[in-house]
This record gives sequence, C-alpha cells and structure tokens, in this order.
Amino acid sequence: MSLHPGTFDYLQPTERQISDMAMARAAFVNLAATLDSLIPEGPDKTYLLRKLREAGMWANVAITRQPDGSPRA
Repeated sequence: MSLHPGTFDYLQPTERQISDMAMARAAFVNLAATLDSLIPEGPDKTYLLRKLREAGMWANVAITRQPDGSPRA
C-alpha cells in the first residue's frame, strides 16, 4: 500500500469529525477513569494508560483519514 501525498500534512477535521472525535475522547476518558480506579499504581498501569492515550490519538486519525492517509469525506 502506498501512502497519500498528504498523509503527514495537517488535516483540519470537518464539523462532523470534530463531533465524532469528542465522543471518542469522552469514551477514552471514561475508560481511563475506570481503569485508573481498578489498577494499582506501577509500571503496568503506566504502560496501560500510555497505550490508551496512544489509541485515542489513533482514533482521531481513523476518524479523519482513509487507510492510505487521504482525507475522509
């Protein structure tokens, strides 16, 4: 698979995508809060929360881009 030329460019999300990103962000915040209350402090919790943050960022990418990096309509 080749990447779209604008894959690494800034992409302004549409109003719908901004709304979808806010819903996804709220879901990640709720999950993070739940896991934070269940899991004891330590390296595993740190790793988990970092990966959850990473997954949230990738959710934003998935909302705004096609698999090749081109903008979603």
